[in-house]
Amino acid sequence: MARDQIDMTPLQSRDELVAWIETGVKPVSEFRIGTEHEKTPFTLSGHRPVPYEGGRGIGALLEGMKLLLGWEPIMERGNIIGLYDVTGGGAISLEPGGQFELSGAPVETVHQTQGELMAHLAQVREIATPLGIGFLGLGMTPSWSRAEMPMMPKGRYKIMTNYMPKVGRYGLDMMYRTCTVQTNLDFSSEADMVKKLRVSVALQPVATALFANSPFTEGKPNGFLSFRSEIWRDTDNARAGMIPWAFEDGMGFERWVDYALDVPMYFVKRGDEYIDVAGSSFRAFFEGKSNFLPGERPTLSDWANHLSTIFPEVRLKRYLEMRGADGVPWGRLPALPAFWVGLLYDDTSLDAAWEIVKHWNAQERQALRDDVPRLGFKARIRDRYLFEVAKECLRLSHEGLRRRARLDHSGRDETRHLEPLQQIIDSGRAPAEEMLEKFRGPWHGSVEPAYDEYAF
Repeated sequence: MARDQIDMTPLQSRDELVAWIETGVKPVSEFRIGTEHEKTPFTLSGHRPVPYEGGRGIGALLEGMKLLLGWEPIMERGNIIGLYDVTGGGAISLEPGGQFELSGAPVETVHQTQGELMAHLAQVREIATPLGIGFLGLGMTPSWSRAEMPMMPKGRYKIMTNYMPKVGRYGLDMMYRTCTVQTNLDFSSEADMVKKLRVSVALQPVATALFANSPFTEGKPNGFLSFRSEIWRDTDNARAGMIPWAFEDGMGFERWVDYALDVPMYFVKRGDEYIDVAGSSFRAFFEGKSNFLPGERPTLSDWANHLSTIFPEVRLKRYLEMRGADGVPWGRLPALPAFWVGLLYDDTSLDAAWEIVKHWNAQERQALRDDVPRLGFKARIRDRYLFEVAKECLRLSHEGLRRRARLDHSGRDETRHLEPLQQIIDSGRAPAEEMLEKFRGPWHGSVEPAYDEYAF
């Protein structure tokens, strides 16, 4: 998330919390596609982490991007920590370890997503290359230890860094060593939201397998195809996971609000200060019973910022966020929005996808989620390998994009963006399996070639 919210409207009732999310409802004609992707910066010389400070650091990179783009800087205590496109709505932000994130503007087609991505990468290279900085398109840093990672100067990250070891084994790895690509999509009603949420939660392991791209830790195979996905299984389970209650009767905006009210908070922001309230519930804050801010009531900003710190496999804000995929090289990035748009923005494909998952129970969905980081396509649900499910979902997505019939300047529809996924299905191997073969073969037991082959 590029910017913390700054709407200081005081909250008086639970209905306001529900209404804030409900404002995301929009007609199908106004549906948009948002794509966020993270990439790991590294020094072109020596393949080392890039610090924030210095003339060749992340801060200097952001300053250069500001001059090139003319975007508004996002500042914190005198440090530039991001950029915002006031006109288009896109933003650049920093994850805790310096991961460089583009939060794309809401666009109408996957073609526009690809165009935005290509422009962004060209702009980043123009500034980064003279600084000796490259970017890696993997789900996790393949060679650096946690201790080697820099820390970006953002107050929320200091609070999270202190809190994470209290609630899971891998929270600091999630923060500092992983990257993801994420797709954000709209809904036309509460019922439409619920259906899309359920389908996408159940099928998030499919995306994990298709984009599995993090098989190395500190220079060696880690035993997983998506260690980034495994990390989320033991990061902070009070705010992550497969949200089984979303499949129960009564699911809707109010149910999500009730869930979010009880998710532990990280911080409250007042002016430029982040107040550490880690571990306390928003419900107590909402009722004026916070031990950290006694008698104070939250604002709309506090609610919006709190929702941004909840990390289930699919997250509801005023749109739905698909969170199951590893970061990948640039050529595969548009494939994620294409996959989900084809499944969720076409009613026929959405109905068919629901038919696939509607009889799975919570235990089966969880078991699939637990198995996919290690097994990828070989994970099973009921009597099916995940590979079979993924193949069927890719076909449904392809058909959905065909029916959308959004053409580019060459007359091609959005199915062309699924080609990298079709190649993966045709090979029967997740991307990480291909990388492991290279590691054991032409890479001669080294991950260093990844900095060339998987660089942006």
